[in-house]
Amino acid sequence: MKKVIIILIVVFVILAGIGGATFYYISMMNPTSETSQEVTVNIPTGSTASSIGTILAQNDLIKSEFVFKIYTKLNNVTNLKAGEYELNKNMGVTQIVEALEKGPDASKKTINVTFLEGKNMRWIAKKIAETTNNTEEKVFEKLKDTEYIDKLIEKYWFITDEIKNKNIYYPLEGYLFPDTYNLKSKDITVEEIFEVMINQMEKKLEPYKSEIQSSNIAVHRLLTMASVIELEAANKEDRAGVASVFYNRIKNNMSLGSDVTTYYAIRVDVSERDLRQSELNTYNPYNTRGPNMEGKLPIGPISSVGIDTIKSALYPEETNNLYFVADKTGKVYFGKTVEEHNANRSRLQSQGLWYNYD
Repeated sequence: MKKVIIILIVVFVILAGIGGATFYYISMMNPTSETSQEVTVNIPTGSTASSIGTILAQNDLIKSEFVFKIYTKLNNVTNLKAGEYELNKNMGVTQIVEALEKGPDASKKTINVTFLEGKNMRWIAKKIAETTNNTEEKVFEKLKDTEYIDKLIEKYWFITDEIKNKNIYYPLEGYLFPDTYNLKSKDITVEEIFEVMINQMEKKLEPYKSEIQSSNIAVHRLLTMASVIELEAANKEDRAGVASVFYNRIKNNMSLGSDVTTYYAIRVDVSERDLRQSELNTYNPYNTRGPNMEGKLPIGPISSVGIDTIKSALYPEETNNLYFVADKTGKVYFGKTVEEHNANRSRLQSQGLWYNYD
């Protein structure tokens, strides 16, 4: 009987030991932190599992060098790669080993990319090419993909067939919300970038959806108006006033007379040079300084727009102003009559703040 009891005790102790060891092993396999904390570590060439365990423990990425070594032995891990890694304290041993087996790849690190308000699609394409493993050509190819454009129209309530007009340069101009985005890697596709930016536009427009849909202004028209305002009014406080002028001019069947639309029409950036009179006088469905554009907006947006500018287009000031002029510093001067406008212009010319055209 005593022998049976002793045997049971021994079995119990062994099982308890095994259970305790198992619990300890599992516990040591868990992350060192429940919250996200990125740590950059460098694994030298020729490192063994043991030396790698030491490096990871020193950086508080694993709880036990011994357990790390046991895990690599049990799982026959022999292909841990040297290099610099971005690891996280919320990764367990299994995840860390998987990352070390795949090897370091700088292109797999997330990247922050800022798309600015008031920039056009040519600038966006260049920014994408500079910050990701895409080319400007890939951006423009995607914009020409009619099947892709149709899918967007079907998916998003604010994107309509209007963007398919053959005279529009870039269908998604004005629909990509300008913001700072954390993108998954340099290998992200153009389509994925567009999706992130369009989703953000949807998020920004959603609070105004019912108001937009019940008003007389379609989203395409709203974004087009906002894009012109974005470039014409450098100061936020002037935008609702500029919107008022543009709406008043359309109501009175007058052309908007906006220089920035001419720049867009000829595919030249405002910062490059002054406009030529011949360019101002040439018809183009974007050029509101040209002939046959009375009472019309450009055919589509001419820049990316922020939510404040969209709101100014949705909620313009109530004025009788029909004119405004911005000086070279961005300050805007309003006028109800052509006489007031000419007086503002003369004053700017005398002060050397007026744009001259060849």
